[in-house]
Amino acid sequence: MERIMDRPLIGVLTCRTEKDGHSAFVLHQKYLDAIMDAGGVPVALPHRPDLGDAIARRTLPLLDGLLLPGSPSNIEPWRYAESGEEALADPGRDALALALIRQALPLHMPLLAICRGMQELVVATGGTLHRALPAGAIRHYADDARPLADQYAPTHAIRLTAGGRLSQLLRGATAIEVNSLHKQGVRHPGPLLQVEATAPDGVIEAVAVPDHPFAIGVQWHPEWRYQHAEASTQLFGAFIHACHQYPKEKRL
Repeated sequence: MERIMDRPLIGVLTCRTEKDGHSAFVLHQKYLDAIMDAGGVPVALPHRPDLGDAIARRTLPLLDGLLLPGSPSNIEPWRYAESGEEALADPGRDALALALIRQALPLHMPLLAICRGMQELVVATGGTLHRALPAGAIRHYADDARPLADQYAPTHAIRLTAGGRLSQLLRGATAIEVNSLHKQGVRHPGPLLQVEATAPDGVIEAVAVPDHPFAIGVQWHPEWRYQHAEASTQLFGAFIHACHQYPKEKRL
């Protein structure tokens, strides 16, 4: 039987919220279950706007990988040179996420970024976002009034970049069906990322850092009932495998 001490330690960002008048941190169990079922041990990472760099520096030497989950909040626009306020801001998460990414990438630490997490990866590496996706034939966000199973059901196909990292991880797949729960999206991926998948309307659905063992962002939610979707189980399996390998090649 596998020992728990042999499992890689995965840092997972939390989100700040209000509960019964108190400030609190939340993290959906679906992310934790996907990590544990795939063979990792998740560790929740709280944050504060003034401690992003310090928390990142202190925690990264202890970790074997990072998972940046989705969130109802959005990245503050000033962080990618846009004007205006963000009603659904989480400044502490912004500060920690961007610090973790910028410190983890040079170490070649495995990183899986989901939905908001992918947008954090884009912003941290010099890219920009659409604060609201242009209206088109594909609706990229779910109806909050619908049951969760409907919200997270596959809604459209994406085309994978031929020969890209994601296509390789998914055993040469050229297209898959994904769910879609985002109102913002990538405008420009920036100089360090390559596009790994797009929707039929051109919206960027996945990115990766070239020449990195595993640094992938996806705009959909593979953690939702991931064991029922072959592409999702392959993605999490590859991520945890990379996290297993990381301690052997640590550059700390």
